[in-house]
Amino acid sequence: MTTVASEHSEQAGPGTMAAVAAVDLVKVYGAGDTAVRALDGVTVGFERAQFTAIMGPSGSGKSTLMHCLAGLDKATSGRALLGGTDLTAQPDRVLTRVRRERIGFVFQSFNLLPQLTAEQNIMLPLDLAGRRAERGLLQHLTGTLGLTGRLNHRPAELSGGQQQRVAVARALITRPEVVFADEPTGNLDSRSGAEVLLFLRNSVRELGQTIVMVTHDPNAAAYADRVVLLADGRVAGDLAHPNQDMIAAALRDLAVVR
Repeated sequence: MTTVASEHSEQAGPGTMAAVAAVDLVKVYGAGDTAVRALDGVTVGFERAQFTAIMGPSGSGKSTLMHCLAGLDKATSGRALLGGTDLTAQPDRVLTRVRRERIGFVFQSFNLLPQLTAEQNIMLPLDLAGRRAERGLLQHLTGTLGLTGRLNHRPAELSGGQQQRVAVARALITRPEVVFADEPTGNLDSRSGAEVLLFLRNSVRELGQTIVMVTHDPNAAAYADRVVLLADGRVAGDLAHPNQDMIAAALRDLAVVR
């Protein structure tokens, strides 16, 4: 079994250091004989200004955990904490506001509005929240992501890599407490994927951003500061400062144990 990294057991545990945390989180789909226990008492915290990857076999609960922590799905029991806010105790109208104002999202499928330009897609979360743009931040994001000359183009006029970079800028433009990235390189070629991952990592270093990424790709996870491993709805391991070899070995161990 993968060894839990001791230096993270205190720093990233649920508490004051965690940007987002699960406490004894349970998620059950269905009822009776057909019930599926996707999360089985998960307790884990994600430290501020850190890039964490969540990995595990298919059906391990990694996407369910992210959805509950992001307020996209309701847990059956336990707590999902964003800072001091227990998302499991909030009504839908509050969750909508929290997702808009405090959380950023990057999805595998980009989720850009086709009728809007790249700049309009980036600015959409601020427009919905009635907030002014930080022009310096917009210029930094679009310049660093190589989008300066593409801001007036619509998604259909952009490559897949460019569309995902627009999605990353959109996720960061509100300076959210945490960005959740769900297989952000799944639809990209290796070069475009590496560019997106490098920018996500640099956003932690340069902007103090907190990133939580779900991925099945050890190469993508190696960009993270930490990897949390799930199996059968439970935390099964925790790797600090991972590399591809460490991650591949940990995944092999999970497969053997299961």
